[in-house]
Amino acid sequence: MNHQRNIYLHMKPLGEAREILFKTFADFPRLESENVPVPEAVGRVLAGPVTAVLSSPQFHLAAMDGIAVDAAATFGAGPASPKQFQAGKDAFFVNTGHIMPPGTNAVIMIEYLQEAESGGITIEAPAFPWQHVRRVGEDMVATEQLFPGNHLITPYCLGALLTAGVGLVSVKKKPRVLLIPTGSELTDYQSVLTQGLKPGQVIETNSHVLGKLVEAWGGSPERHTPVGDEPAKIQSVLKTAVEGEFDVVLITGGSSAGSEDYARSAIADLGQVLVHGVTIMPGKPLIIGAINRKPVFGIPGYPVSAVIAFEQFVGPLLCRLLGLPEKQRERILVTPTRKIPSKLGVEEFLRVKLGKVGDRIVATPLGRGAGAITTLTAADGLIRIPQQVEGLREFVPVEAELLRPLAAVEHTLVVVGSHDNTIDVLADRLRAAHPEMTLSSSHVGSMGGLMAVKQGACHLAGIHLLNTEDGSYNRAYIHKYLPDQPVKLVNLVLRDQGLIVAKGNPKQIRGIQDLSRGNVTFINRQTGSGTRILLDFRLKQLGISPSAIKGYENDEFTHMAVAVAVLSGAADAGLGIFAAARALDLDFIPVVTEQYDLVIPECHFHSEGVQLLLQIIASNDFKQRVQALGGYHTQKTGEIISLP
Repeated sequence: MNHQRNIYLHMKPLGEAREILFKTFADFPRLESENVPVPEAVGRVLAGPVTAVLSSPQFHLAAMDGIAVDAAATFGAGPASPKQFQAGKDAFFVNTGHIMPPGTNAVIMIEYLQEAESGGITIEAPAFPWQHVRRVGEDMVATEQLFPGNHLITPYCLGALLTAGVGLVSVKKKPRVLLIPTGSELTDYQSVLTQGLKPGQVIETNSHVLGKLVEAWGGSPERHTPVGDEPAKIQSVLKTAVEGEFDVVLITGGSSAGSEDYARSAIADLGQVLVHGVTIMPGKPLIIGAINRKPVFGIPGYPVSAVIAFEQFVGPLLCRLLGLPEKQRERILVTPTRKIPSKLGVEEFLRVKLGKVGDRIVATPLGRGAGAITTLTAADGLIRIPQQVEGLREFVPVEAELLRPLAAVEHTLVVVGSHDNTIDVLADRLRAAHPEMTLSSSHVGSMGGLMAVKQGACHLAGIHLLNTEDGSYNRAYIHKYLPDQPVKLVNLVLRDQGLIVAKGNPKQIRGIQDLSRGNVTFINRQTGSGTRILLDFRLKQLGISPSAIKGYENDEFTHMAVAVAVLSGAADAGLGIFAAARALDLDFIPVVTEQYDLVIPECHFHSEGVQLLLQIIASNDFKQRVQALGGYHTQKTGEIISLP
């Protein structure tokens, strides 16, 4: 096997790549069929039409409680001319579901009868033929087709099939999909649980995620043990797979342009590479190949890229193999709350958080890294930015694909602003107490939160903005940036803010003044955050120029990200909250106890969702959970702060 570094010379647009895939495998060998018991057939696809063995009902049945009669005998009955019947002779008492007695074709409901002790029955209104009667074959008739071939059996179908006397159905065998994880750095999660993660190792997750996606799209996955970066072994496993009973093969990882990415050469040596590189983001390194007339995919190694590649190519192909229409998500119009740039020439799948604020669904973008699987788990929707568009304009509606039901989006409280760990506690407590409600938070800094309130893009914002003139928090900024907007200010917590440093404080950092030492690397918070404002204020007090601090220009969006940077050794210190330092067992040098408040527009303050949230904030359970995090003080929690 010859191998050289892959170069994307002929990347295909998404539509063209899909067309190549579907055209190449349009004559894919028909899937074999198998017979399965009807109760086990839900989720399977019929290999051919199914007809009823029995009619339903098989007999004329009473559809109401009452008497069965010959309708003709009741004609002419009325209040002025009642008619008499004799029970057991020309009128027969029946219950719902009883077989109609011979010679009868109508049921008169029992509440319209007048009964005598002698067995006589009086009626004052006529019946019409087949009134309140389920006739033979009303639901289905023997030999009638119930479902055509390629029909997906649902739980609703079981009743019809069993009622029709069908016990076995012929269904298509599920397409067998082999997943081959590649990469010498990979390790199974089970070994990590017992042995820990060694430097340079990566937990192999893609094959597990993709395996469940295969199941969701109707296939039957099988996972091969991870294969290292050994070209000959990768090719050997692939050759065995395509010569065996597998219908589709996914090689996870090894599709990019690195010197140890061997998927392309393995496919090329055994068959044909149809596509290498698609102009989408994430998912660009995708490979589509054909070996022995079977589809083989080189799936990118980054988790989000892998999922996007699967959903755009592998999943739709499985649907076609099964004779099913491609899955479609619900689409709605959403409003981006800020300008979102995008790269020309690439179709981007932008992950966004959604929530209904006022009369519009607002969209806040999540991180764009292909390696961050949490950008999918936290996303409510996907916005597809076409390759000929440079980005999205703020407050111009665009279409989004929903990853959650619209009802869930409409019951989401949107929190924008400064990051704090107590927001996660709030989200958990809200969901526990009110399962229909969700709290969605976006970390854009305190000033970003105020701007979101101003633009009507959130239900509430978290802020901790220091007034450098008098040492107070938040009120001055509200007066300055929201002068004409009625809002409520509610204290969430008081929290200890300080320098997060490595365990044991090896650099012997004692305060902010030490950040200007040449041997100290700092990690900052983003511009507009309350933490950044606090830092700049203290630097000014100390007469230290930001340019004197190594790493001042490097920033993160959350306190936990700052703590991780220190833990990993990327930085020696960062300004953050005590709870973040404690969570990762780092040392902490106190600087200030600050006030973290929630800004709530008056138009949302009395809404059901906000009021439920305020009840949780005021609860002892919430306060105890917060105090357990460390570095928090709750004596003012839930207090509405005056805004004179």
